[in-house]
This record gives sequence, C-alpha cells and structure tokens, in this order.
Amino acid sequence: MANIVKAALLQTDWTGDKESMIVKHEEAAREAAAQGAQIICFQELFYGPYFCQVQDAEYYEYTEYIPDGPTTKRFQALAKELNMVMVLPMYEIEQPGVYYNTAAVIDADGTYLGKYRKQHIPQVKGFWEKFYFKPGNGGYPIFDTAVGKVGVYICYDRHFPEGWRALGLNGAEIVFNPSATHRGLSEYLWSIEQPAAAVANMYYVGAINRVGIEPLGENDFYGQSYFIGPRGEYVGDKGSPHDPELIVREFDLDLIREVRDGWQFYRDRRPEAYGELVEG
Repeated sequence: MANIVKAALLQTDWTGDKESMIVKHEEAAREAAAQGAQIICFQELFYGPYFCQVQDAEYYEYTEYIPDGPTTKRFQALAKELNMVMVLPMYEIEQPGVYYNTAAVIDADGTYLGKYRKQHIPQVKGFWEKFYFKPGNGGYPIFDTAVGKVGVYICYDRHFPEGWRALGLNGAEIVFNPSATHRGLSEYLWSIEQPAAAVANMYYVGAINRVGIEPLGENDFYGQSYFIGPRGEYVGDKGSPHDPELIVREFDLDLIREVRDGWQFYRDRRPEAYGELVEG
C-alpha cells in the first residue's frame, strides 16, 4: 500500500497582537484537520511580527521557554485533539539573554518530540537577526512522528546546502523550511533553492513564507508557499504571492525510496573527499 501523507502549510499576515495571531493559527489547524491534514507547519516566528526589521530589545518579550512555555503547551493540547503533528516556529528563551529562533515539533498525540534551533543567522538590512538570536547548537535532528521522519531548516538556513544534506543523512522524509522573506533577490531564489535541495537529497520539502507588509518595516513578504517532491517537482500549485492561504497537499512517502534507488546520490557521495569544506 502507498504511504500517503496529507500535509498543510499556513502562510498569513500579522494581525497586530500575539493572542489573535495564535487564535488565527489554531483556526487554521482546525481547518487543515477538516481537510484531512495529518501534519501542519507554521511560518517563522509564527505568533509575532517579523521584528528583525528593526533592532529593539522590547521584542525580547516575545520569547518563551520551549517546551514549558504557554504556546507549546497550548498547541500540544490542540495537536492531541486534532490527532495532528505540528511544527511550531517560535522565539525561544533558554535563560535571560540567551535566545534562539526555534521550531518545536509536537506529535499527533500531543507529545513534545523536541526542537530545532536555526543554525545560520543573518545580519543585513531588514534582517537584523544577530541582535535577537544566538546560532543554533542542537545539530540537525530528525523527529520520528506519526506521519514519518520530519526535519526542520529555518529561513536563511536554506542558503546553506550542508544542512539540507545533514537532514537527509539523518533520515528525513519531509523537511519544513518556515521563513520570512521579502520581494527582491530572494523571490527568484525562493523558486529554485528548495526544489534543488529536495532533488539533491531526495525527500519532500515544505516551504512556508508569510505575506504582506508589516508596520515595523518595508519588507513585502511574498508568500508563495509550496511543497516539493523528491524529484524536485511541485506538489500542486504555489500559494498566493499576496494573500493568506492554507495549503493542503497529498503525497506518497514511498516515492522517496523509488527515487533514491534510481539516483543513488547517497551511495555515490564521497565524504572522504570533502574535508576542505569544513576547514576554516
């Protein structure tokens, strides 16, 4: 029998406050479940604005402990109710002054499975992330969920092929890339980087981006969220370039083995020849 998974992404705009943003995502999860989705991923820093457009310590107030903070607990209960795996990108506090851009992964029975901390942190105009985040220190974990082996790679991470490969070597079948990225050079790259990563590593990728212009800056987030299969093919259409949208797609995880048996990229890689890639 085919190993069919129905997965969802939510791309949306900033509501103006944290509580209404959380409620919007709860409603979207319920709608996804009504459409048969078994797993959902939200956008980067999902319950807040993309505050990295400015450098202001007041936004440290958006941090929460993971998994002991209120938002993780709230969505653990919802995941159990809906029997749905959830990937929750949030602003994590480890201790005062130590903050990470993190995604928590919740299984379909509400169990907290662990977290991924964004590894690559940009510091350029409109993306002042080093002001807010310490680089991730947890490697490239894979979460064995009710629907398959799930990995996470967050926004700017996607420009670095090494992490995509590490996730594949660690066993990923689906990798989510929650993002906040705006029109300009990034929009062109958005359409080629994740498909290239999916085909190079022969797994599914769910790419999520927010939409709209937020009060903190001029970044025009262009949406266009999508799923990509292990041959680099789009699974259905991209999301809207302007409007909030819940994207639900169905795909067969058994295709991963078929593609890997055909291409054999993992067999033919030469790690002993790549030492210079990790020299300073």
